[in-house]
Amino acid sequence: MRRSNPEALVLGADGVIGYGLVGALLEVGSPVLAVGRDGPRMQALADYFADEPGLTFLREASVADEAAAQSLAQRIAQRGKPLRAVFASLSGLPRAGRLLDQPADVLRERIEQDVLPHLAAARHLLPLLARFNEESPYQSCHYVLLDGPLPKNGWAGHGHYSVAAAATRMLAQMLHEEAAQLGVRVQLLATEHPISTPENAADACAEWPSALAVGRQAVALMTHKGPAAPIIGRAGSKACVPTQPLYPLERASTADPP
Repeated sequence: MRRSNPEALVLGADGVIGYGLVGALLEVGSPVLAVGRDGPRMQALADYFADEPGLTFLREASVADEAAAQSLAQRIAQRGKPLRAVFASLSGLPRAGRLLDQPADVLRERIEQDVLPHLAAARHLLPLLARFNEESPYQSCHYVLLDGPLPKNGWAGHGHYSVAAAATRMLAQMLHEEAAQLGVRVQLLATEHPISTPENAADACAEWPSALAVGRQAVALMTHKGPAAPIIGRAGSKACVPTQPLYPLERASTADPP
């Protein structure tokens, strides 16, 4: 009996970039496990890809803290299917505000929401990827964090977001180094511009990428054979056409998800 294709996990599938990641993975024939907050956006995602046999929703799952991340890892392990890649899009939307105008608790909450879930997820999911690397050394395994734009000197008027984004980048750098010993490629893919969506299309600039374009560039990392840089900028500026299939396609979606 032919072994099933390894799965890819999308954390934050209910977000704009999460939609693009799910679409890009299905486009190249990868089975997808989707995790996100239950609500209208996850239901819209399920409705849009209702005919996709390769999409599985893990309901009531999260990586909000250590216990939740551990529970998710156990659920995935119990599926008995190999996990080849994790794509994590967990950052919240930027909110305006000066650091000096708000109490320290605001920054603490931002880091707890945007940074610590990445660490909790990596701690419990990297061992699953390492197991795949041991069993299938001829295929690379990947852990990709996705984050928004961050100018070199921070984003004026968005101090809390800028500090959290800088912390996420340093976290990715350290995970990149530590996970290399496990045979897992950890990288952070950062967008340079806001994501173009149907809601903001009237005000979007020409250089704003679609969620699917960002998703395609993230998925393309799975086919890269050379040295892996820990931080990659300009997400969505490349790979605007479908990347090469990873596995035999059961059904391919080429339209942008909602």
